[in-house]
Amino acid sequence: MSDTLLAILHMCIFPGGAFALLVAMFFKGLDRRVEARLQRRVGPPLIQPWLDIAKLLTKETLIPKTAVRSVFLMAPVFGFTGMAVCAAFIPIPGVFNGLFNMGDLLVIFYLLPIPAMAIMLGGSASSSPYGAVGFSREMMLMLAYETPLLMILLAVAMLTGKILTGGATGAEFSLLKIVAMQQQVGSFGFNPVMIPAFLAYLIFLPGTMGVVPFDIPEAETELIEGPLLEYGGPLLAMFQITSALKTFVVLGLGVALFFPGTISDIWLVNLVWFLLKCLALMLVSLTLVKSATGRFRIDQAFRFYITVPTALALCSLILVWVM
Repeated sequence: MSDTLLAILHMCIFPGGAFALLVAMFFKGLDRRVEARLQRRVGPPLIQPWLDIAKLLTKETLIPKTAVRSVFLMAPVFGFTGMAVCAAFIPIPGVFNGLFNMGDLLVIFYLLPIPAMAIMLGGSASSSPYGAVGFSREMMLMLAYETPLLMILLAVAMLTGKILTGGATGAEFSLLKIVAMQQQVGSFGFNPVMIPAFLAYLIFLPGTMGVVPFDIPEAETELIEGPLLEYGGPLLAMFQITSALKTFVVLGLGVALFFPGTISDIWLVNLVWFLLKCLALMLVSLTLVKSATGRFRIDQAFRFYITVPTALALCSLILVWVM
């Protein structure tokens, strides 16, 4: 099988594409169900995300007369493609090592903002004033949460490089080597030096996923969905699918960075173990946070991200440097 065909299969079927979408849609349904229970509501069925997508696919695609048509149509495709590629780079310990064993933290760092950029492009091309306000909020929020993420990735890469080289200064950005090294010496999530970075990653997750309290760019009560206001039908469905794929990517990346251990030599057992860890990460960092907090203002969210998670990530980075 040619490398090109293999790459397409990984992006379309496993671990990206169909597999990532199935897992992420189940997680989203469970997230809504658990959130409802925590708020003493019955909540929707687990298949509600699928029902939402199916309903949108039956709707007509409407484009505002004053919109930039080409950008308006291509924005959701751009976001979906970026996440489909990114999902194929996420290693599943004991099952899959990433596309061509090439998973690299810097590549993933550049791919992760693509859905936010797609939302900004779509909002700015829609000619809606709500889209313009949502664009500016999305841009500010992205600049705020990308800073601690970069420090987290640098801390993980530097600690891996020091361990692999016996204490010499350096950094290892290969996710495959990061996962393999932790399987030998222990997970970074239990390393005192990396605990601040792990906490910073937990705080990063709701911001990058745009959920409460960081759903400011799409605040329904303020901006009526902001950049997505003019979207409907299959185009809006594609944005929702992109969000689901991003859920799989950020949760899988968190597991690979901090808890990549395996419990068996059987790939199916390791796959289930990986998914359980992703689920636990989602319930702690997304579901509980959404259930217990209200929406921040954009200035509050910006200050929060450039102080709390940035300070935590910087703490781990300094500890790795001086240890």
